[in-house]
Amino acid sequence: MLKNYIKIFIYHLNHNKLFSFLNVFGLAIGIAGLIFSLLYWNDEQSYNDWNPEKDKVYQVLVQLTGMPVFSDCSLFLRPVLAKDPNVENVVYADSWYQKDKIVYKDKKVLVEKIINVETDFFALFPFKIIKGDAISALKDDSSIAISDAIAKRLFGEENPIGKQITCLDQMFVVRAVYQTPTNSSIAPDVVMNKMKELIRDNATGLFIFKLLLKVKDPSKIETTRASLEQVYNIDFIKREAQQEGFTFEDMANKIGHFEVFIEPLSKARLHSVADGYPEGRGNYQFLLIMVGLSVLILILSIVNYINLATANAVKRAKEVGVRKVVGASKSTIVIQFILETVLISLLSILLALVIVEITLPYYNDFLNKSLRIMGSQFYLQLILIVVLIVLFAGILPAIYVANFETLKVLKGNFSRSKSGIWLRNGMLIFQFTIATFFIVGSYIVYQQIDYLSNKDLGFKGDQVIAINLNFPKSDYEVANVGQNIYKKYSTIKQELSKIKGVDQVSTGLLSFDGFDNSLGGVLYNDELFKERTIAVDFGLFEMMKIEVVQGRSLNQKYASDTINSVVINEKAQKLMDMKEPIGKELIIKQRKLKIIGVVKDFNLLSPEADVSGMYFYHFKTVDMAQNIGTVFVKLKSDNIENTIADIEKLWAKVDSEYPFKYDFIDKQYARSYESYVKQKNLFSLLNVVVILIALFGLFALASYSIQRRMKEIAIRKTLGAETNFLLIELSKQYILYCIIGFLIALFPIYYLLNRWLENFAYRIEISIYPFIIGFAALLSLTLLVVLSRAYQATKVDVLKYLKYE
Repeated sequence: MLKNYIKIFIYHLNHNKLFSFLNVFGLAIGIAGLIFSLLYWNDEQSYNDWNPEKDKVYQVLVQLTGMPVFSDCSLFLRPVLAKDPNVENVVYADSWYQKDKIVYKDKKVLVEKIINVETDFFALFPFKIIKGDAISALKDDSSIAISDAIAKRLFGEENPIGKQITCLDQMFVVRAVYQTPTNSSIAPDVVMNKMKELIRDNATGLFIFKLLLKVKDPSKIETTRASLEQVYNIDFIKREAQQEGFTFEDMANKIGHFEVFIEPLSKARLHSVADGYPEGRGNYQFLLIMVGLSVLILILSIVNYINLATANAVKRAKEVGVRKVVGASKSTIVIQFILETVLISLLSILLALVIVEITLPYYNDFLNKSLRIMGSQFYLQLILIVVLIVLFAGILPAIYVANFETLKVLKGNFSRSKSGIWLRNGMLIFQFTIATFFIVGSYIVYQQIDYLSNKDLGFKGDQVIAINLNFPKSDYEVANVGQNIYKKYSTIKQELSKIKGVDQVSTGLLSFDGFDNSLGGVLYNDELFKERTIAVDFGLFEMMKIEVVQGRSLNQKYASDTINSVVINEKAQKLMDMKEPIGKELIIKQRKLKIIGVVKDFNLLSPEADVSGMYFYHFKTVDMAQNIGTVFVKLKSDNIENTIADIEKLWAKVDSEYPFKYDFIDKQYARSYESYVKQKNLFSLLNVVVILIALFGLFALASYSIQRRMKEIAIRKTLGAETNFLLIELSKQYILYCIIGFLIALFPIYYLLNRWLENFAYRIEISIYPFIIGFAALLSLTLLVVLSRAYQATKVDVLKYLKYE
């Protein structure tokens, strides 16, 4: 019996090559899209799965009213945690990844993932120890643990344990070699413990160190969180009030309210409120969009398959009738057609896997991932996909075919029956609805990204490059650190200015990558404003084409500009409700500064955030030069490549330890909304896929529908019907379905795209034009397919269909 079913399947596959291909290819595209989404989903969801402690490890995050969520905490939390019976381990950590070279004898290895943590780090992140042991790995400030990859590069086949290496200008002894796990929120190359000195120097800081906890019972974590919040909102504010001579209430109003978040490691990748861990957060919204769209496309593919299968059933009506006459039951026919769906599904999955395997490298580039088709979880999901396709795409057509009336189909009257037509038409409308959603949605997404790409940011970053400065540690160990670093920067600035193609050189404690949201306190009329306070060098505003709208910019001609001058932006002026800001006094970092100018607002953050208030002062005004880490260079438009080559030659003398690296400012800012550009590209690609699948279904359904009406067409032609009349008659129902599908899609498009646009502080408003363009495009494609098939039908030989009448 099974052999007979397979023979029948092959026979129909061979005699309906085009529609069989459309069936298999349409399903394959839908399955391939879902496979891509599953690979991405599995990868993101697998973060920290390697860690058996992931549900007991927490990170402490803090938010002060009017400020972003910080992943840095204060040391005054330690005594409270020490008394908490539920807290098993407390680990403070310095700012995550540092970069430096490791030296062993005559070998040097540049390492970009060095972390400085307290002793119990490996109790929270139990990496597999290959050599040495975790207990002694961080026992003191001279011990160090390195990854197996670094050990191989540095020592080769030599045993690293007990060997002395130099890192961050200090001698260490290698106590452990560990294996870096995949998909971990922390994946360092080097782990050291130099926290004692830092803790001593920063004992009273508010936002200083990362704080990780390991607890005994996760269900009691809320008690711990509440106790930490109390330390901030009561103990800290009381202490500050006593020192400043304020009442507790006044100081609380001045500082604001602290909110403490304690997030489990198991949820940190996709559901954290801040970029707390060094490997960053995943984009949960993008992940949901990818999965949602791919599921939608698979549903479309299944609907397309059902439509084709039920339409094709007309050709197989007599086969079913004859089989019923010779004794076949409904269940037998259902099993046969379900088996055919299973075979079609298997062919589709094989083709989908081929598509995925070929295009996976491009997909990995798109996501900056290294995804592979493997894993028991993935194969189980693949089996589940087959089962779902068979259930939804196989059972309905099988039952539909099994219910054919034997007498009617054997008389040849089935083709005139209305049975199943409403089902197919309803599914065709559904296809039009999904196609409308993708066409209009992708156009709106394109408009938003185009708006961001062309929006006036308030600064001009083209032809400006940012170069990292890597001063040796010894430069920070002198008495006047700020003066020493500023002097070294000034020397580099002079040398850069001598290069022929260099127009301007400056710097500032700001970045244009969209992620630096550090805030400081500004006091005006005894009111505290938590905004951006930024130290800059002369010439930065002029270099970046930042417009001064009132007063003047910082200028080295005025001695006061390195003593007590400050420039604010328009947003800061608005926040402080200043009508005449020039000459007003502010207190920043306990210094009185006088406003000398107001600059036009410009955005340093990603498009998701609004412009914040900004206050600019020179490095010498408030000694901040020790934090200089980047130099900005404006290049002349001619011979940019030669200029960069000359800068690289200079850099070989300035910094021989690190490779020369630079980045164009405009490209740096563009990366701040890169994830949204990816969403636009994804939407555009899937839009093409959806249109193709919908057109496949429309082409097949129109072909079957017109084929059923060939005798009617022949009679109309005999009676003198013109071609134009016939074309209108054959296509008007599809135009109606197109309009209905379009109307159904309007609300979901408007609602969902408006939700997506809420991510942006700067956004377009949804107008009527995307809908008009989308409808015009959908209608044009519909008419192109239907009219082409209808026109062929009007050219047939009428005798072929009327000679037996």
